[in-house]
Amino acid sequence: MYQPPRRTALSMQRYARNDSLVVAVEGELDAQTLAPLQQALEQAAATQQVVVFDASAVSFADSSTLNLLLQTHRTTTLRIAGAQPQLLRVLQMTGADAALALFPTVTDACKAVAS
Repeated sequence: MYQPPRRTALSMQRYARNDSLVVAVEGELDAQTLAPLQQALEQAAATQQVVVFDASAVSFADSSTLNLLLQTHRTTTLRIAGAQPQLLRVLQMTGADAALALFPTVTDACKAVAS
């Protein structure tokens, strides 16, 4: 009998840094796990001019994640930090890498805010 792969729990942190709010996620992002991140990004976008999404510990992201990032980008300045190869590939294949601000680290993304 087929059993779907077991998903690891999504963990998330939010913290202020250099006039921005960082939302850091660890785990896999897809339509089934995206709700907490969506809520966090929507709340951050409602109160912050700059939101940094720390994707350095995101092991998987699908098109629903891409859609959420683009929606967030429309409502605030979104900076994506530390995107791993799988997420970078999704962004590059869709051309979203040209629309979204990508940084190698959270420190770099937050420095850009402070400048």
